[in-house]
Amino acid sequence: MPPLVSVIIPIYNMESFLAETLQSVLASTYPHFEVILVDDGSTDKSVDIAQSFVDNDQRVHLFRQENAGPCRARNRAVKESKGKYIFPHDADDLLAPHFLSDAVAVLEAQPEVKLVCPTIEFIGARKGIWQLPTFDRHLLARRNHIAACALYRRTDFDRVGGYCEEMVAREDWDFWIAMLKDGGEVVRLPEVGYWYRVRSGSKRFRDRKRNAHVIQMLNRRHAAFFERELGGPLRRMRSWSRCINFFTRPFRYRKTKVAEDYPQLFSFVDQLPFNFEQLGEQIFKNRNAIRRIVVEGEAFVVKEFCLPHRFNRFVYRWFRATKAARSFRNAEWFCAAGVGSPEPIGFCDTGSTLFIGHCYYVCRQSMLRYNFRDLNDDTPQLLEVLHAVGETAARMNDHGWWHKDFSGGNVLWDITSGGVAVELIDLNRLRIGTLSPERGVLNLAALRPPKSWRLPLVEGYAAVRNADVDVCLQVLNDYLDQLPDNETAVTP
Repeated sequence: MPPLVSVIIPIYNMESFLAETLQSVLASTYPHFEVILVDDGSTDKSVDIAQSFVDNDQRVHLFRQENAGPCRARNRAVKESKGKYIFPHDADDLLAPHFLSDAVAVLEAQPEVKLVCPTIEFIGARKGIWQLPTFDRHLLARRNHIAACALYRRTDFDRVGGYCEEMVAREDWDFWIAMLKDGGEVVRLPEVGYWYRVRSGSKRFRDRKRNAHVIQMLNRRHAAFFERELGGPLRRMRSWSRCINFFTRPFRYRKTKVAEDYPQLFSFVDQLPFNFEQLGEQIFKNRNAIRRIVVEGEAFVVKEFCLPHRFNRFVYRWFRATKAARSFRNAEWFCAAGVGSPEPIGFCDTGSTLFIGHCYYVCRQSMLRYNFRDLNDDTPQLLEVLHAVGETAARMNDHGWWHKDFSGGNVLWDITSGGVAVELIDLNRLRIGTLSPERGVLNLAALRPPKSWRLPLVEGYAAVRNADVDVCLQVLNDYLDQLPDNETAVTP
């Protein structure tokens, strides 16, 4: 049995053309296809015409919805379809009998091909062959040179999330960019396989008045693609986009650095300002945002830092390392010194000539399952965990590092085959300088440990720093006992 093809046809007030369109589709010589019709709230006799075909041909299926536009209608049609391949078809156009057979043969034989397009001839108010250029990704960034009717795989539709329902014009351009921006080929068959009807009131003509909306939406959804192909955003003067971006680049700032062992991840880190919100899953959102992103089978944690107030935006741009850059640098220090922390991968800073913008820090996802707040008196091996946390804090302080956000959520731990493992995260705020054991032990105060937990914490701490346990414990107790319950421990 050849693979099933789903021909999807959105309908809106097409009574004058729908019967001829459906007759052309049903005359296809391909032996295994279905036709999915979605009426988008028509007010004419389109539904009656569609229903007559449903009643007479079991390959035709009709669904109805309130008027919501072609994107939602196409998405609904694909949702109701069962085909391996999808062919979007307009309700006033005509299909050649041979096209589906020829197009399926290409996709079956060539997995690198994502789209098979017909050669198109105009009918209606215009005549002749539609002369479209050969597919080129760089050209796709400046203009849509792929018609809306092209055969593609259902898996690619699912991968890109279907047609963007926020787009009110040129939705097919957005869809093709989503499908092709990261690779894939396009084949155009040489024989005329589709007849495109030109009408003065058609959506294609109405869409020309919505260029500002189209460009704004495309830049929002595919910024990384335009940055790569055009050196910056798509401009209103689309053909001049690369030139304009070249001359405005000095006013746009971006600094990217990755660890020496991960040069292959430079592009991933460098493009984060453009696609952070579209990648992976969000695991935290407050002032800052954190997402878990998988790249080539490896899981990474990416933190987007919120914009500081305007004065600090100027300071971070010119005089001080950003929070992302400090997170990367400090994590490298910790790992080199044997103080546990997830492996740093890189950072990316953005901004303008004068001010820093959003910044991004990337590290490998920790394999440790718990943080200090998960501890309770019934935790197995509680004393060993507290001892290990104290040791980790001591190694950190021994190098002159004071973690200014040493909260329970930033101390990770787990029981491994090698014993208790501890890692520290959120390292952008370190105070650097010489720390005596008596001063450094106060870093543990930020954990607000119960009295029964303080001795094992201090024992682990003192063992690493060759300090007196009783003295360190007394310092910690004196500080915590006079600290109000709702007050945060401060730096020494």
